[in-house]
This record gives sequence, C-alpha cells and structure tokens, in this order.
Amino acid sequence: MYRTLVILRHTFIESIIQPIYLLLLGLGATMLIVFGLLPFFTLGEDTVMFKAVALDMVLLISLIVTLFATSKSIYDEIEDRTMLTLMSKPVGRWEVLVGKYLGIIAAGLLAVLVLGTVAEIAIWYRIPSDYMLRAWTMDDREIKQIWDYRMMHLAGFVPSLLLVWLELSVLAAIGVALSTRFSLVFNLPAVIIIYIAGNLTRFLSTPESPFMKPVVWIVKTVVPYLATFDLRNKTIYHAIALRDTQFWPRPGTIQQDIVYPGQIWAYVGIAALYGIAYTIFALSAGMWLFKTRELGGAEG
Repeated sequence: MYRTLVILRHTFIESIIQPIYLLLLGLGATMLIVFGLLPFFTLGEDTVMFKAVALDMVLLISLIVTLFATSKSIYDEIEDRTMLTLMSKPVGRWEVLVGKYLGIIAAGLLAVLVLGTVAEIAIWYRIPSDYMLRAWTMDDREIKQIWDYRMMHLAGFVPSLLLVWLELSVLAAIGVALSTRFSLVFNLPAVIIIYIAGNLTRFLSTPESPFMKPVVWIVKTVVPYLATFDLRNKTIYHAIALRDTQFWPRPGTIQQDIVYPGQIWAYVGIAALYGIAYTIFALSAGMWLFKTRELGGAEG
C-alpha cells in the first residue's frame, strides 16, 4: 500500500506541473469568468443555462488534462524505458497501474475543484442580476430572496460537480488501460469516441432480432453507460427543496417539480457504485494489457 501511495503522489505532482495542465486550467477558468459576466437572454433562466454550460466546460477541460496525464505517466515512461527503472524495484505491476490511476484522478479532482469553484463564484455573483434583484439592497426580504436563490442553485451544482468527477474517473480508467499500449495520438480520440458512444447508449433499445440482442448486450456492457452520471434534469433544471428557504414546500401542499437533496445524494451514491464497478473492469483489462507488455519501449 505504501508503494502505491508513493506512486500516487509522484504521478499527481507530475501531472499538475505539466504546462498543458496549468494552461488548460487557466483557459477554462478565464472562459468561465467571461461566461459568468455575460447575459444569456433566456428570460429568467440565465443561471440555469450558465450552470449547464459550466458543467460541460469543467468536464471537457478536466478530461483533456487527464488524458494528457495518462499518456505521460504510462505510455511515455514505457517508451523512454523509465518504466524499466521503476519495475527494477520491489513493486508489482498492479501497484504501478493503480498508483498511477489514483494519481491521475487526484489531479483530475483538483481540476474539477478549481474550475468548479470559479463556476460557483460566478453563480453567486450573477444571481441578483439574473433574477432582477438589487445586489446591494437593504431590504431584508430581498436579501433573503437572493440568499435562497444562491443556496438552491449551489445545492444542485455541487453534486453535479461530483458526478462530473465520477464520470471523469471512469473515462480515466479507460485512458489508463489504453495507455499501456497506445500513445496519446490514439488514446485521446479513442476515449473521446467512447465518451460519445457512452452518451448514446441511453438510446439503445432491445432489438427484436435474436442475432442483434447479444451484440447490443455486449455494447451496453463494454461501453460505459455515461447517462448514469447525468442528473441535470434534477440538479440543474428543477428547483431543489431546501429547508428555511422559499423553495421548501408549504405544509399541506404537494409540488411535483421539486427535488429534495436526499434524493440527489442517494442517486450520487448509486452512480458512485457503478463508477467503481466499471473502473475495476477497465483497470482489470488494463492490467492484462500491462502484464503482456514489453517494458523496453519500441525496441523492447
């Protein structure tokens, strides 16, 4: 376990000091700030639209920096024979693979936290103007209204960020598995294609043909079902019932379009279990590829 933690720390530091990591994080933060200052002209739904755009941006930027880290940490080390030096020490291949994966998703988590914090600050800032309220008002009722809107929107955005990281972790596991054999030139487009396919699997239905049923089953099993990590219909596009706010249902009333925080976090827990299961599957495949891989690089 100690050796895995050492590899984790080394991979994490190596990932975050890469120029591409800092460049993309700076670019993403700048874009979030710009979008946070711009109106969306959606007739009262500007904050909702900004949250949806911000989540996409956080996922895209974090995914790109994660895939660059996977190539640098595994494939490049095999090609330049650095991996041979590491494997000459008393460390197993599974410890290397797991340690590097954990270090990579830790760097991905840092990216999600940084970009997510910027997005949350932008949400906090734009609430008064989006709902045509006075930011510097002295009216207690208006101050309470602004506070309620801010808490409600952030209550849905935080679990959405966690789901983004879980989705990123699943895609990173695929990237790590592929990086034991392929360079970034193949790895990056392959994971992006898998990401697109994973979002399309929600539209797959069971075919009537007995020959197509096993094919569809294999596709649904091998390709990650990324719809599991998409809860925007609840966290972004619905009001969230928070106690002591205007969004908490009045006694004796029933509101169909309200979501409770407990429901959201229960779903996040289910998504986390699926993410762990698929990550184990992907890393197991990566371990098989790694065990049969010569560590001498192109000449090995």
